[in-house]
Amino acid sequence: MSEQPKDDDVATGWTKQGFDRLLTVHRPVVLAHLRSIRKRNPTASPEEVIRVLEKRYVAAVTAGGAATGAAAVVPGVGTVAAIGISGAETVGFLEASALFAQSVAELHGVATSDPERSSTMVMALMLGPAGANLVQQFAGEVTGTAGPRSAYWGELVTKRLPSTMLKALTDRVRKSFVRRFAARQGANVVFRAIPFGVGAVVGGAGNRIAGQRVVKSTREAFGPSPSSFPDEIALPDPPKAVGG
Repeated sequence: MSEQPKDDDVATGWTKQGFDRLLTVHRPVVLAHLRSIRKRNPTASPEEVIRVLEKRYVAAVTAGGAATGAAAVVPGVGTVAAIGISGAETVGFLEASALFAQSVAELHGVATSDPERSSTMVMALMLGPAGANLVQQFAGEVTGTAGPRSAYWGELVTKRLPSTMLKALTDRVRKSFVRRFAARQGANVVFRAIPFGVGAVVGGAGNRIAGQRVVKSTREAFGPSPSSFPDEIALPDPPKAVGG
């Protein structure tokens, strides 16, 4: 009998395929994304900008899932090809999640310039309550205290956790994430490849639920919206009128 792959082997395999790179976005791209939203909504408060980010994110991942499912009804696109398309959509889901999570972090004044911290944050957010518990449990082990469960843990991962401790947390989060994400996406890929239009419904609905979970996790990780914008995404002052 063939030996079942261990969790460590699965996590390593995904990493070799560039898995981690999908979970981080270069900071200048994140800041440019936020500035573009602010330019379109110059009077919006930080809370309103976050709501715009949430709506865009959920809409994007929902459309991606539905479009992938719809491919199964296109003449000439077989099940195998549809599954291949679904794999590409999974990449889009991860990248959209990374951009959304890092954008929210930046709005809270947390710089996302460290790729390892950013990818760890995104994986923990996508795990939902399990990710929050894992981070808080790890923090308790490091400090020797349990710590309040209601504490906002987003800043802990992206800023306050010492660099010497980060790799241990990243490894722990990645193993849990890969195990759960691979299992969930494996089932979703098959469902999205079901023909006769059923895949479009399942794909869009499944991605919408997953996106809403990420939104909920992000709110719990960073807490209430800040009262002001960080300097990095401040809008330039309007030009002063010149008197005649």
